Amino acid sequence: MSSSEEVKQTDTGSSRPHQCHKCGKSFSRVCSLRRHELTHTAKTLYDCEQCGSSFGQLNAYNTHLQTHTEEATYCCEQCERHFSDHSSYRKHLRDHTGPYQCGQCEKTFSYFSIYKIHMRVHTKEKPYCCDQCPKSFSFLSSYKRHQLSHSGEKPYQCDFCGKSFTQSGHFSLHLRNHTGEKPYECDQCEKSFSDLSSYKIHLRVHSGEKPYCCNQCGRSFSQLGNYKSHLRIHTGEKPFRCELCEKSFSVSKTYTQHVRTHTGEKPYKCKECGKGFGRLSNYMRHLRIHTGEQPYSCDQCGKSFNSSYSYSRHLRVHTGEKPYWCSQCKRLFTRSQSLKKHRCVAIDDDYLEERVDKSLTVCKKEASCSPTEPANDSQQKTNKIN
Repeated sequence: MSSSEEVKQTDTGSSRPHQCHKCGKSFSRVCSLRRHELTHTAKTLYDCEQCGSSFGQLNAYNTHLQTHTEEATYCCEQCERHFSDHSSYRKHLRDHTGPYQCGQCEKTFSYFSIYKIHMRVHTKEKPYCCDQCPKSFSFLSSYKRHQLSHSGEKPYQCDFCGKSFTQSGHFSLHLRNHTGEKPYECDQCEKSFSDLSSYKIHLRVHSGEKPYCCNQCGRSFSQLGNYKSHLRIHTGEKPFRCELCEKSFSVSKTYTQHVRTHTGEKPYKCKECGKGFGRLSNYMRHLRIHTGEQPYSCDQCGKSFNSSYSYSRHLRVHTGEKPYWCSQCKRLFTRSQSLKKHRCVAIDDDYLEERVDKSLTVCKKEASCSPTEPANDSQQKTNKIN
């Protein structure tokens, strides 16, 4: 049985009596335990006496031995590998006769083995199943990475801040926060990015592409995260709840920023002046004070700005856009601060009619009074108001 087939056989609810004496991990089969124990030692168990090659598994060792026996009658002329049976030999030859093109996405591969692995993207085949949870995976690398979530192991540690990671990719991306490396540069605006996904999302700013459209209001978004957050406006869902003040949020980022108002955490610290920030956007904007960078430039007047917010607000000077309006008097404003400072003096029509009716009633009462009979205090106050 191959290693992939062994992984695929998951625990169906029975006990796992076979336990590793080094880490305590349990398995339902002895073979799974034996294979796992190899991960704790760098010592190879099977050494070839003829060529010195070493192997960690018996089946790999036995397969290799055939290359030294007379049974290995089939030899590959390109790589000199030997095979004992014709079917294995023919299968191996495919690795040298590429390219292989995927009929669904037109990607090409030099090796047939890699082509077969790629096909799992389309077939959704997931041969690697976790024996500790119901999750399954299409690729062995993803399966091994997932195993770290159960063990809690985080082998990649940052020397700058001590933060640890389970995946080398996440670790590499994190390091760029300290080194400032941004290898992905936009050829249209020269803006740089530390990761490929952010770079691709940024390109939609120039192309205008917004692939995520809301079915309820028709609004479109360039980012999947913003689209999902927007949907909660319609559903009213606020899944992120603060345990300290019980305030709820529809966006995880907003929730995280809110929690820092309680903890006082400011993870983003300026190396120039030592000032700390709770939000990454505020930190990045602050850095431009020291560098003098103003990456947002107006095409109409040439004025530059150090933040996208200031730039967007400035554009309204040219477009005349006034997105903020008073619900009482319908007056429009360019800035939200102007709306907040606005003191609406408009009086509701119903309230105005009510005051007129009261004034007329008072006048009628005064007319019916005798010349020597003074009006009561409430009437006098009403007259003063009028």
